[in-house]
Amino acid sequence: MTVNPKEWELVIVGGGAAGLTAGIYGARSGLKTLILEEKVPGGALTEVPMIENYPGFPEGISGMELASKLVKQAERMGVEIHELEAVNRLDLNSAEKTVYTDKTAYTASAVILALGSTHKTLGVPGEEELRGRGVSYCAVCDGAFFRGKRVLVVGGGNSAAVSALYLSNLASEVWLVHRRDRLRAEEALVRNIRSRGVKILWNTVVKEIKGKHQVESVVLLDNKTGKPSELKVDGVFIQVGEKPNSEIARRAGVNVDEEGYIIVDNRQRTNIPGVYAAGDVTTCPVKQIGTAVGQAIIAATEAFGYIRRPYYYKG
Repeated sequence: MTVNPKEWELVIVGGGAAGLTAGIYGARSGLKTLILEEKVPGGALTEVPMIENYPGFPEGISGMELASKLVKQAERMGVEIHELEAVNRLDLNSAEKTVYTDKTAYTASAVILALGSTHKTLGVPGEEELRGRGVSYCAVCDGAFFRGKRVLVVGGGNSAAVSALYLSNLASEVWLVHRRDRLRAEEALVRNIRSRGVKILWNTVVKEIKGKHQVESVVLLDNKTGKPSELKVDGVFIQVGEKPNSEIARRAGVNVDEEGYIIVDNRQRTNIPGVYAAGDVTTCPVKQIGTAVGQAIIAATEAFGYIRRPYYYKG
């Protein structure tokens, strides 16, 4: 593959909250900055119906709107964003890094990996067969198809609670099933879902999703009593966590932990000089938009120091 002759100082792989923030700070510092995003800019933000815990938005803001604002700000700073361009290989073990995509290849002095994560699955019978036919991993993407219908949300964290809240404005009935007796979600979200009439099924797991052509019901198991039951629903929204999109980095020699998260220090540096990581793909234990933004700021600032070597930088 011919390497793109247009050289870059900083290439950012991933255009979610972390990638866009890194782009803003990279370009503001004067670096010639490129963001490569395999889908559309915004990443997981575009799937979040309402964000209520991001500072500066007391009334909340939709993920789509926040993503749009970040994209506009990055472009205004001079960042070049290539959407629908997937990165498939990285060569990071020399002073000049090369990022290969399905279209061309780019060279850069430094690389920030903002690869994000993907939804975990339940791995139960019927899940894969009925994906897109009642099984969904994104309430904001597919919720409108279930207006006036009965839906089940699986999970116990913030994403599950937010999805249940969003669906409560559309569906006729919403159940939230959680394998434990307490949600991990923030208390404010728990209060909101209770006030919206969401029915919570405690200590319960999904064992099977049933339906011929569309989701028709779910088989549940009470993990305390061992008693099975079947609930008729039209849709199942699965929100049981994420797994890091780090395989491409691991293959390039970037160190990851046993769960696949990229290992970084407190300056977002990986084990390879000039290569940084930020956001949900890293070992940071708190997976929030705010922490992704903070990590990205550090990563971009460090990348600037690595490339331009200002007097204060200690490599």
